[in-house]
Amino acid sequence: MPRAYKQEFSDQTDSARIAPSTQTAAVFGEPDHRKEIDGLRAIAILAVMFHHFGVPGFGGGFVGVDIFFVISGFLIGGMLWREHQHTGRVALGSFLMRRIRRLAPAYFAMIFAVLVVGSWILLPSDFHNTAKGIMAATVFLSNVLFYGQSGPFDGAAEEQIMLHTWSLSVEEQFYVFLPLIFLVFARSARAIYITLAACFAVSLLGSLLVVPHAQAAAFYLFPFRAWELLAGVGLAILRIERPDILRAHQALSWVGVSLLLVSICFMEASETFPGWQVVMPVLGTLLVIANGHQKNWVNHVLSMRVPVLIGLISYSLYLWHWPVYALTTYLQQSYAGPAETALWMAISFVLATLSWRLIEEPVRNTTQLANWSLLSAMVAASALAVSFSFGIYRTDGLPQRFDAQARLHIAAAGDVAQDLSRCHTADTGAFKGLEVCPIGPQTREHTLIIWGDEHARAYLAGLDQAAQETQRSGLVIWREGCAPVFDIRKSERTTSQANDAACAEANQHIKTALQSLPYLRDVLLIGRWSYYADGAGIGHDAHKKIRLSSPTFGPMTQDRLLATALAATVNEIAVLDRDVFVLRQPPEFEHYRSPDVARALVHGRVPPQLAHRIGQISVTDANQRAAGAQAALQRSGAQIIDTWQWFCDPFLCDAVQTGVGQFFDNNLVTNAAAERMRAVFYPVMTRHPQ
Repeated sequence: MPRAYKQEFSDQTDSARIAPSTQTAAVFGEPDHRKEIDGLRAIAILAVMFHHFGVPGFGGGFVGVDIFFVISGFLIGGMLWREHQHTGRVALGSFLMRRIRRLAPAYFAMIFAVLVVGSWILLPSDFHNTAKGIMAATVFLSNVLFYGQSGPFDGAAEEQIMLHTWSLSVEEQFYVFLPLIFLVFARSARAIYITLAACFAVSLLGSLLVVPHAQAAAFYLFPFRAWELLAGVGLAILRIERPDILRAHQALSWVGVSLLLVSICFMEASETFPGWQVVMPVLGTLLVIANGHQKNWVNHVLSMRVPVLIGLISYSLYLWHWPVYALTTYLQQSYAGPAETALWMAISFVLATLSWRLIEEPVRNTTQLANWSLLSAMVAASALAVSFSFGIYRTDGLPQRFDAQARLHIAAAGDVAQDLSRCHTADTGAFKGLEVCPIGPQTREHTLIIWGDEHARAYLAGLDQAAQETQRSGLVIWREGCAPVFDIRKSERTTSQANDAACAEANQHIKTALQSLPYLRDVLLIGRWSYYADGAGIGHDAHKKIRLSSPTFGPMTQDRLLATALAATVNEIAVLDRDVFVLRQPPEFEHYRSPDVARALVHGRVPPQLAHRIGQISVTDANQRAAGAQAALQRSGAQIIDTWQWFCDPFLCDAVQTGVGQFFDNNLVTNAAAERMRAVFYPVMTRHPQ
């Protein structure tokens, strides 16, 4: 993202790093430093920073990334085009050394600071992930790493300390891609321009087509972001070759800045971004840059001292602000109020200013550091960063840093990763198009179907172990937040309409499939029944809301609708001569979440005794939460499999059993719990032995 923070068009000293001498740089005819572009950088970085720190009114501040992409394309593209026009070639080595000189020193200062601070406050799983992020960022692939993990706007993303480096990797990939086009088509400027235009069109079209189906790919991966950078490249070439057609009216500057402000203030983080929406900030940036030489109020304000200074430190501010935010909120979960938010933002500015003044500027401006010395230093720093990070990664985040009480909850926090290598999207058969996870021996026809939501996935290790022990072959089919019942629709606050529709479609697909499986004998339904009956989460996920509706059963209260739909589902399956079981949801522990409890213990916010009590709930209180769900299960007509004896005595339920954490959060069990209680599934597994 802010890799463009190079003063490509500044003074002769900086220009000298493009070519062997300042005379050669002068031949390229580089324009004077454009202060209004620094002002644009200020808008971009403040938008991103205010969005991350939760400042009201900056809900779309993430589009600052897109502003930086366009600026980067304009500056880098103009420099390379000018060099090619004057020399007939592009000096790739010199270009890349300029990038290294400008960007690497501050980056390495940031990551070593993250490693030091992270060793003190990060839990092993998070330290492990941070080390993985550092390794990926150092080899310019962090965008690929984060593409394979959480969605760009997921809550889990906020715990990724190196998340902000994804956009740096996109730009670094651009720094290789663009010069290669100039090298391959060096003999024809027309061929370069046509190739760039074709790449722009393919990238833009690809982004628009991919977003509805694979948002993470469109958000993180270079091929779907390239068009934004290439838009800036195209403007730079047009400005050089046809400056006469860019003498537009000053009103376009106002239109451009208005598009940027509307995007920053009103655009929403959703599963439809990026897509057509991103055209707005890209177009706004192009209009402001295109009219940058006009004397108007937009350019005057952007060129004022404060915006220019913020623009000059914007690269360092981008590097430092996210670790400051992520590490401080990790340490204390949230800020006390606006005053503390302002304090940490001010600290980010101080760190950025020091980074710019003491690291960026000295390395860029020194004449004492030869390119070969800089390259050697960068290789050494990269090797050191990767070596340290690999050591942290291989040791699973150095858990020995913490005491046994903390490690209990730390282990629970990390005990949700599962081996999904056997899971796949079926390409044939009754479940074609659905993700299925085989369990047990795979030498026979599947006679058991386990159908559920994320709770079914949480039990996967225990289900598979029980199936192996009883030699029962089955399939687990699960979809997060999707109740395993027929003929209902859901509207969930934390998901998109497309996700809600996909749930109903998948359930209808399963309904049809269950009618066409001749070997099927048993069906087990698993779900977070209390969530569906009450319509909301509890404790730390109380913000999650879900509304069930059904044109089949008509309007009724949510708990009654769940009971009616579940009973109808059980009946429809039972009439097919299949036995139907339903797993009673374990008790929910309102305020427990293993990562939060572990952090509170590690950072001294709670004593061990209180941490233990957070993971306990009276049977009376647990039953009160489960009342609506329990009534639905009892009315269903299915055979109920009880789980409570594994976590509760007659009076108290505990999230820790035999010294081992059993829950990741207030409702999801760990792999250890699923394996410990696997015998609960034996009545299903042995019902129709194979």
